[in-house]
Amino acid sequence: MTEEELAEMIGQMVKDTLEQMNSQPRIPIGVSNRHIHLSPEAVERLFGSKDALTQMKELSQPGQFACNETVTLIGPKGTIERVRILGPARGETQVEISLFDGFTLGVNPPIRDSGDIEGTPGIVIQGPRGQLTISKGVIAAARHIHMHTSDAALFGVSNGDRVKIQIEGPRGMILDNVLIRVSEKYRLEMHIDLDEANAGHIKNGQTGILLK
Repeated sequence: MTEEELAEMIGQMVKDTLEQMNSQPRIPIGVSNRHIHLSPEAVERLFGSKDALTQMKELSQPGQFACNETVTLIGPKGTIERVRILGPARGETQVEISLFDGFTLGVNPPIRDSGDIEGTPGIVIQGPRGQLTISKGVIAAARHIHMHTSDAALFGVSNGDRVKIQIEGPRGMILDNVLIRVSEKYRLEMHIDLDEANAGHIKNGQTGILLK
């Protein structure tokens, strides 16, 4: 094989690979800042009423919204103010922060799937009408993808699968161990935290490619 033929073959392989990548359906990415989910009892304790939460804006997932209300997190070594509450209220209080936030607060949040809070650290939460100490619930949320059932069929995955996602860009990366969460109530979107976004120079609205 001549050098010209080899160069032509390599060029065609690169072209084919790029065309294949561009033809694949892409997954929009949302970067999650620190936030908190409160139980109805926690809302009442911190704000004086279980009906205190008011909607500021809708989120990407149907029925979910960012609240006008915020709280202060108080840890052994520091505090973080104006932590946004996401509604509606849910069964148990859960605080989702980045690993860097953990250093600020003096807590060590384990990387967990949302809702898996057994054995996690607690923290003090300050609201305008009261203070609440929780014994568990502080996590760094594991990266995950929300999919409608039709999206799962399109990508050939099932609820609970773990996949790899390739993200292009000047600091492109492949994220492993990404949880697939499937529901007819979900809208397609991958969620990562600020630490992951900063590492890959990833912005809201970028897209990723599912590698499996």
